[in-house]
Amino acid sequence: MCLLKKSNSIAIIGAGPAGLMAAQILSEAGLSPIVFDAMPSAARKFLRAGKGGLNLTHAEEFSLFSSRYFEAEPFLAPALKLFSPTTMHSWAKELGFETFVGSSGKVYPLDKKAAPLLRTWVHTLKENGTTFKMKHSLLSWEKNVWQFQTPDGLKEYSFDGVILALGGASWPSLGSTGSWVKILKERGLKINPLKAANMGFNVTWSKVFKEKFSGTPLKNVELSFTDIHDKKHSKLGELLVNESGVEGSLIYTYSKFFREQLEDNAPFTVYLDLFPHRSEDKLVQDLSKSRGKQSLSAFWKRQGLSGVTASLLREVLTKEELIEPLLVVKTLKNFPLKLNSPRPLKEAISTAGGLSFSNLDEHLMLKEFPGVFCVGEMLDWEAPTGGYLLTAVMAQGKQAALGLIKNLKENR
Repeated sequence: MCLLKKSNSIAIIGAGPAGLMAAQILSEAGLSPIVFDAMPSAARKFLRAGKGGLNLTHAEEFSLFSSRYFEAEPFLAPALKLFSPTTMHSWAKELGFETFVGSSGKVYPLDKKAAPLLRTWVHTLKENGTTFKMKHSLLSWEKNVWQFQTPDGLKEYSFDGVILALGGASWPSLGSTGSWVKILKERGLKINPLKAANMGFNVTWSKVFKEKFSGTPLKNVELSFTDIHDKKHSKLGELLVNESGVEGSLIYTYSKFFREQLEDNAPFTVYLDLFPHRSEDKLVQDLSKSRGKQSLSAFWKRQGLSGVTASLLREVLTKEELIEPLLVVKTLKNFPLKLNSPRPLKEAISTAGGLSFSNLDEHLMLKEFPGVFCVGEMLDWEAPTGGYLLTAVMAQGKQAALGLIKNLKENR
């Protein structure tokens, strides 16, 4: 028997994955939540992220998975226990979408598309009693009066429970503008500065290099560096050269560490092994062969050194140095990539910083404002790409919704 009143007025402010998951849990409990969002349609960032293939979660062992959340792991643990990578598989299947695990361990729907899954999810929510109020921008919150700018002018609402899923401040054109920071600061809440996460970094390229190689991937390279705690990191992967510097999965994996180093002392140099599968001795042997009448470029090409990799050498070595095989090889095996600064927050995939967990209880409810819960990217945590972000925001949506249900029952 349901102990909750369907007439309870429940608001979810933010129609991203965290808010939608909260709506799902609430509607399954017999409530009829109202989802507000400033944009004309739901989960626009979710759709954008899914353009290259909707990465739902990651299939690695759970303790390793949870470690990807850095210092926030203890705060996210309760949510991840409620909605784990395994739960994500089941959730997608219940909506009619089978999943598969890619070669890198990333988990995708079979068609890898975000739009069909989102349409089905939103349709299911509406059928279960969730109402959507789009183009409603939160302007202020005073006691239990929530003011929105709407297509019909200013409107004020009061609610029995509220879940804030307001997002970060990356990709603001898709709805995450960070405008909530001022509103919550006015309520005396602790908010750490919003910063870029999973972003590219500025590198000084020559004009010729930028014009020729912007948009070119560097595949099968090994990146290594030492973080601010003197811990050494090394990983094989792929990055992308662009006009302003570098981006891509290998960069995003360590963007937190690079940002911290640059905050402490800029610029920061990381190192690339551009031939990780060929030993230094073998490279020296290959590049020390007689090239006869061949040009240096033609000779290098015969040894497998060409394109963006060869041009990277020209970014750091003089013409005289380029004909010294030993120096060339040492540079190829330990290429210095000097990061000058992070790209702006508005270009980042996700946001670090935000509302401190110290404001929240174990159900993600604001300690100073009972009945108001906060979830998702607006909280102070970060994770690399690879399904970690989506899993955690949906997990927090579930955690907060269950907390709100508990709160309603205790205060009915």
